[in-house]
Amino acid sequence: MAEAEFVSDPSLNAKWNTRFAFFERFGGPSSPQYKAELKKLPFRQKLIVNGNFFAFFFGPIYFFILGLWKKALVILGLEVAIIIALMIFNAPDGFYRGVGTGFNVFYMLVANYAYYLKRVKGQDNWSPFEGMRL
Repeated sequence: MAEAEFVSDPSLNAKWNTRFAFFERFGGPSSPQYKAELKKLPFRQKLIVNGNFFAFFFGPIYFFILGLWKKALVILGLEVAIIIALMIFNAPDGFYRGVGTGFNVFYMLVANYAYYLKRVKGQDNWSPFEGMRL
């Protein structure tokens, strides 16, 4: 994968620089070029660019560590609201596990691009959906 005009940041590890170069060259997850180029990558590279396993397992804690606390608070608020709604409607236990896993996947898919926007573009807002395909 060739790095366009992105200059790697020596304070970041190789994975972050790879992710940032990919986003810089092909845009964010809502970009058609991003989707097309992501399909061309080998499976391992797709995981590196598109997912973040630390975010999957540690969710809001990892977001706070990265400085994405605004997005973490919004996602936590959504999660709590959905859990409360499930409690009100007396949902079975499986629904809680499903919601928890769904939010873990959401953290995993949002973390890389959100950190890119904050670190490279200087955009730090409250919307966890920024640049995501919905």
